[in-house]
Amino acid sequence: MESTVAIAGSAHRWRVSSKVSWTPEAAVTVVLASGGYPGAHATGAGIEGLAAAALEGAQVFHAGTRELGDRVVTAGGRVLAVSALGATLAEARARAYEACSKIVFEGMTARTDIAEWAARMESAVTELGE
Repeated sequence: MESTVAIAGSAHRWRVSSKVSWTPEAAVTVVLASGGYPGAHATGAGIEGLAAAALEGAQVFHAGTRELGDRVVTAGGRVLAVSALGATLAEARARAYEACSKIVFEGMTARTDIAEWAARMESAVTELGE
């Protein structure tokens, strides 16, 4: 999707777009979670690197965040969702994890295998077709 109907921002701010269209690109989303999630987890940890994660083709979606003064801090278990586009799943996956690598907060955890199998299968199918 090239644009979204609604994008949640920190502190419950919403930006709304009325144009929705599809793109042929692959998309991958990686969730950055608080340590201990889905069980007990701390909140209030400062989140750094959000501006640095704004890579071309990548978007950071806020879920469990809030503003505290001039800082963005954790406020839930699933803190951020980092999505990226690419010509292939492997490219989208690499871009998503590159954007994730720019973000830091205490206790941050993320799966490292998101779209790994699908990217390998996409590559194998492409090789068979050549």
